[in-house]
Amino acid sequence: MQPIQILWVDDEVDLLKPHFIFLEAKGYQAHACTNGQEAIELVNTQHYDVVLLDENMPGLNGLETLSILKTQHPNLPVIMVTKNEEEHIMEDAIGSKISDYLIKPVKPSQVLLSLKKILNHESLISEKTTHNYQKEFQKISLELMDINTHKEWATFYKKLVFWELELQELDDSDMMEIFENQLKEANALFGKFIEKNYTEWLNSPESAPILSHRLFKEKIQTKLNGKSPTLLLVIDNLRWDQWKTIEPILSKYYQKKEEDMYYSLLPTATQYARNALFAGLMPNEIKQQYPQYWKDDTDEGGKNLFEEELLLKQLERLNIKGKFSYKKITQLKAAKLLAEQMNNHKEDTLLTIVYNFVDMISHAKSEMEIIKELASDDKGYRSLTESWFKNSPLLDIIQASQRLGFNLIVTTDHGTINVRNPVEVVGDKESSLNLRYKTGRSLKYPPKKVMVAADPEDFKLPRLGLNSEFIFAKEANYFVYPKSYHHYAALFQNTYQHGGISLEEILIPFVFLTPK
Repeated sequence: MQPIQILWVDDEVDLLKPHFIFLEAKGYQAHACTNGQEAIELVNTQHYDVVLLDENMPGLNGLETLSILKTQHPNLPVIMVTKNEEEHIMEDAIGSKISDYLIKPVKPSQVLLSLKKILNHESLISEKTTHNYQKEFQKISLELMDINTHKEWATFYKKLVFWELELQELDDSDMMEIFENQLKEANALFGKFIEKNYTEWLNSPESAPILSHRLFKEKIQTKLNGKSPTLLLVIDNLRWDQWKTIEPILSKYYQKKEEDMYYSLLPTATQYARNALFAGLMPNEIKQQYPQYWKDDTDEGGKNLFEEELLLKQLERLNIKGKFSYKKITQLKAAKLLAEQMNNHKEDTLLTIVYNFVDMISHAKSEMEIIKELASDDKGYRSLTESWFKNSPLLDIIQASQRLGFNLIVTTDHGTINVRNPVEVVGDKESSLNLRYKTGRSLKYPPKKVMVAADPEDFKLPRLGLNSEFIFAKEANYFVYPKSYHHYAALFQNTYQHGGISLEEILIPFVFLTPK
C-alpha cells in the first residue's frame, strides 16, 4: 500500500523538520516547497493526497495559491496554516472550501489529527458506525420482543430509522442485510400488534394512539394561536425516513419545536386516511354524515375531491374562527404560482397545502423504468426525495412562509412500503384494485398473509354491500389477481405501495416548526 503523499507549502519550511520526521514515523510521506507558484507546478505534475498551505508567504500568498489550486483541482484537500486569526481571513479560506484550518504554532499531533480527520474520515466513521450497530443489534433484538404499547412501537421505529440512515452511508452490504432482516422481523411483529389492538383502539380512544381522524383536534388545533399564520403542509406518502432526510434542508429556515409520530388509520390509503384527517371523522362516519362528499372504492370518479369541504366542516364543529385557505398541488405550475402568491395568505389563520409529489414518485416507480433505477431501494427512494425537495417549488413556498412569519406543520396521511412478496387473491368484478388492501365480497386469500375485517363496521369502514369485507396486506406482501398473475407480480415487485399494515405505512411524522 502506497503511503499518503503530503505537500507542505511554507516559506519557512526548514523549521518544520520535526513535523516531517513525526509524520514519516506515522507512515506519511511528506514533501516540501517554499512558495505558491512552485506548489501549483508540483500539484500539476505529481500526485498528492493533501496539501498543507501557509497563509502568509511572499509572492503568491496562501489565499491566492488556494484559489488557483481549487480551480484546477477542486477535490484536492487543503489545510490552511496561519498565524493570522482575523475573521475575514478565516472566512475567505472557508469560502474557498478548505478542508481544515490550523493556527500557528502547530504541534505535530495537531497536524496528524487533521490528516486523519480528512483522509480517514469515511473509514473511521464506517468502522465506528459498524461497531456501534453491532453493539446495538442484540439490544434492539431483545427490545423488539418486549414491545407492548403503541408508544413503544413509535420509539422503536424511530431507533430503527436512525440506524438505517447511519448504515446507508456505509459501503457494507452485509451490515445492511442484517438491518433489513431486523426490520422484516419488526414488521412481522408489528402486524400482529395491530391485529390484536386496532379495533380496541377505535372503541377506547383513551388507550389508543392518535389516529388520522383525531390528528386535527388533538395536535393541529392546539398550534393555531391566532397570533401568527400557520401553514399546514400535508405531503402525501411522506415516510418517517423521508422526513428525516429533508429535515436538514428545512432546518435552514425553520426551528423544530415538536417532532412526533401518529398512526395512520386503515386502510393506509389517501381515500381513507386523508379524508379522515380533514373531516375529523372515521370513514363510515363521513359516509353517514356527508354522503355527498364520499365515494366508495367501486364508485366512479375521484375519491378525494372534497377535502376542503370536509376540513371546513371540522373547523366549524371545533368552533375555530379565522380566515382559512386550502390548496392542493399536483402540478409544477400551480406550485410556482403559490410560491409567488404567498403574500396573499399572510392574514390566514390556517393555510392548508396538500402536496402530492412524493405520492407521484411512488406511483411512477411502478410505471417508469428511470424511476425504478433511481429508487431501486429505500436508500434510492430517500435520495430521490431529497433531490426533489432541494429543487422543488415546495421549498420556495416554505422559504416564503418563513419570511412572512408562518408557523409550519409538516405531516402526511400515510407512508408507503417497498413490496416484495406477491400474494394471490381471488375476488369478483366489484372488488377494489389497491395492491395493499382489498374490499369486496367472496374474497379468497391465504389467511396468514393478511389481516381481515370481516365486518367493516368493526373497523369503522363503509360496507360496500352484504357480506363485503376488507383485507389488509401485512409485511411486504402485495395482492395480485390470478389473471395474468406472473405478469403483474413481476410488474409491481419492488415498487412502493400503500394501504396495508407496516411500520413504514402506519407510523408517520407530525412536526411543528417556527420560523428562524
